[in-house]
Amino acid sequence: MANGSATARGRGQVRRAANSKAIAAAARAGFVARGVIYALIGVLSLRIAFSGGGKQADRGGAIAEIAQKPFGTVLLWLLGIALAGMALWRLSEAAFGQAGPDGGKPGKRAMAAGRSVFYGFVAYSVLSYAAGDKSSGSGSSDQNSQDVTAKALDWPGGQWIVGVAGAAVTAAGLWIAVRAVMRKFEKHLRMSEMSQKTRKVVSFFGVFGGTARGVVFATAGCFAIAAAVQHKPGRAKGMDDTLRTFADTPAGPWLLALIAVGLMAFGVFSWANARWRDV
Repeated sequence: MANGSATARGRGQVRRAANSKAIAAAARAGFVARGVIYALIGVLSLRIAFSGGGKQADRGGAIAEIAQKPFGTVLLWLLGIALAGMALWRLSEAAFGQAGPDGGKPGKRAMAAGRSVFYGFVAYSVLSYAAGDKSSGSGSSDQNSQDVTAKALDWPGGQWIVGVAGAAVTAAGLWIAVRAVMRKFEKHLRMSEMSQKTRKVVSFFGVFGGTARGVVFATAGCFAIAAAVQHKPGRAKGMDDTLRTFADTPAGPWLLALIAVGLMAFGVFSWANARWRDV
C-alpha cells in the first residue's frame, strides 16, 4: 500500500510538472517561433509571386533570412530554443494528455508524439545552423524531398511506400484545411477572454491561414503520389517548389500571392495561440 501510494504521488508530481507554468511558457514561446517561420515563408513566397526569383520559400529560406539580419545568430538561438520548448510541450501532451475533456485519447496522444518528434527535428536543425553548421536547417526542401523519394523508390515496394506516404500527406493537408474552415481551433482557445472584434479577427486568421497551410500540404502530397506512380523522384516537391507551382496555374502569380498571404495569416494566428491557447 505504501509503495502504491508513493507511486501515485510520484505520478502526480510528474503530471503537475508537465502542466507547470514552465511548460506553458515553453509552449507559448514555441507558438511565437512557429509564427515567425510561417510569416517569413509567406513573405518569401510573396517576393517570388511578383519577382519570379528570390530565395527559397521554405523553412531553410526563413532561417537564412533571419541569419542575415542584425543579431541574426542570437535570434536563431532564441528561435531554436523556443521550438525545443514546443517539442517539450508536445511530449508532455503525449505522456499525460492534452488540455480538454478528450485530451487523453490515444489518438491525440499519438499525434502529440509525432508533433514532438517533428518540432524536435526542426529545433535541432535551427540550433545546429546557429552553432555554425550551415548545411543544417537551410538546405533546400525540394532537394531533400527528391533525395528521400529516390532512396525510397529503390526499396522493395518503394513505389507503394512513396505513394502511401504521399496519400497520407495529402489527407493530412485536407484534414488541416477542413478543420480550419470548420473552426475546430476555437475549442483550444480561450475565446471568452477576447473582445468580440478580437474573436472575429483571430477566427479569420485561423480559417484563412489554416486553409492555406492545408492546401500547401495537400498539394505537396499529390506531387509525391505522382512521383510514385511515374517512378520519377524529380516529381516530388518540397515546400519551395510546391509554392512556385501555384504561380504556374492559369491564375498566375495571384494564386501564389493569395497562398503567401494565407501563410502569413497562419503566422499571425500562431501568435494568437501564444496568447490565448489552452496549454
